[in-house]
Amino acid sequence: MKSEKFSILFVIKQTRLNKQGLCPINFRITYQTRRKENATGLFVNPELWDSKAQTLCSKSLNSSTVNSQLKIVKQNLNKAFLLLQLEEAEFTVEDIYNKYFGKPKEEKKYLLSYFSKFLERINKLIGKDIQLATWKKYNYALFQLTGFIKWKFKKSDITFDQLTLQFIIDFEFYLKTERNQGQSTVNKTIQRFRGCIKFAIGEGVLSKDPFLFYKPGKVKKEVVFLSQNELKKLELHCFGQSRLELIQNLFIFCCYTGLAFNEMSSLETKHIIKGFDGMNWIQMKREKTQRQISIPILPKAQTIIDKYTSDKNLLFPSISNQKFNSYLKEIAEIIGIEKRLTHHIARKTFASTVLLYNDVPMEIVSELLGHSNMTITQESYGKIVQKKVSEAMYNLKDKLK
Repeated sequence: MKSEKFSILFVIKQTRLNKQGLCPINFRITYQTRRKENATGLFVNPELWDSKAQTLCSKSLNSSTVNSQLKIVKQNLNKAFLLLQLEEAEFTVEDIYNKYFGKPKEEKKYLLSYFSKFLERINKLIGKDIQLATWKKYNYALFQLTGFIKWKFKKSDITFDQLTLQFIIDFEFYLKTERNQGQSTVNKTIQRFRGCIKFAIGEGVLSKDPFLFYKPGKVKKEVVFLSQNELKKLELHCFGQSRLELIQNLFIFCCYTGLAFNEMSSLETKHIIKGFDGMNWIQMKREKTQRQISIPILPKAQTIIDKYTSDKNLLFPSISNQKFNSYLKEIAEIIGIEKRLTHHIARKTFASTVLLYNDVPMEIVSELLGHSNMTITQESYGKIVQKKVSEAMYNLKDKLK
């Protein structure tokens, strides 16, 4: 049986005096730090009300009648509370209120249970609107949320009415301190959680958005890419081991095409077409956004395609992302590149060193990268353009001396 404190207080509304100089008296119930208030239908002279004793002074002609009725109200409220306690189920101040008025107890919606059903729904969209990898990220957000609720509330689930702005702030704190996650990872987890909440609001499960005044922590975005000298050093090095030579070539290929790892791995001969300009182009859907991309194949990328052309559908030998990045680390140590190389740096190098540093306009860069909108490109590569402008102005300053 639950032992949380339940309190009943009678309060008068002195600002709502009627023509007889009487004001209404309300009951206010408090449970689990939440309140609910309603009129009793009784009116009293505010000057004769004893707030400490919670009674109408005997000087009033109808004091015994009013005090008896208030006693009955209090008894019925306590009875409603006791009946809910005997049910051995979780309840709220709203449930006590409804029990007092004889309304049926509302069926509670539980957060983790709802999130699980939300995942079942979007699971059916895999291969249509979303990728399996996206679903897995949402599922991981649910896993993190489950851990937080056990840590914070010592429960397996909570009701939606416990979802507040403070809940979100505490969840962010948990991810940083208990899970040791960086701000970028925290923001992504909370963003996926917010996706579920938006759906709940749309369905009418939530009447207000707990994220309304929430501001995610700022992340300092630093685009890491190979400079022209580093890219040249990588291109000119000869590796004796075939496994490192393969990774070297595939990485360079992506430096000149901007393909993500999954796109590179799934590249087939059917994706190579002859363009209107006589050049070969890559035409395929970007897996992350399902947006059609068209990328002209530059000479260095074409050379690598020719090197691995075979009678198989896939252009390049299969390798896992983990092993690819492991070999890249080995390559970086051998040729003296101090940056922590991953496959994704090839895509950044394509946008920065290959395109922007060669004066390709931002809107074309955005198109070639297959970004869903121009803002993404500007947020990621805006500083690179500023650096390019700064260098140009610095050279101009020397010329104008």
